[in-house]
Amino acid sequence: MRIKFSVPRHGRKKKLFKQTKGYYGNKKNRLRMALQQIGKSGVHAYVGRKDKKGEYRQIWIVRINAAVREEGLSYSRFVSGLKKAGVTLNRKMLAEIAVKDPVSFKQLVALSKGAK
Repeated sequence: MRIKFSVPRHGRKKKLFKQTKGYYGNKKNRLRMALQQIGKSGVHAYVGRKDKKGEYRQIWIVRINAAVREEGLSYSRFVSGLKKAGVTLNRKMLAEIAVKDPVSFKQLVALSKGAK
């Protein structure tokens, strides 16, 4: 006779229900509902990880723009000037420099203004 409720199956279900802890309604304690919700949650988590990267980039651009505007330049002209000057710093580093080391950032702005 075939065993339907074996120890490995119980372990798999236990692992699955551990993941669904805190879900609303039947999604936390019914196998089929829990499986469906874990699948959907995984998709959302994947998309969220990708979106987060874009959100960080937006934050960096806002910080750079604010620092550059104080020097009387727009963000696009600043980035264009850096590219013409041959400076290859990414936006993350530019934002860090703008916040933590304003003196160096002013030098970058001057370099960007001078490049043509």
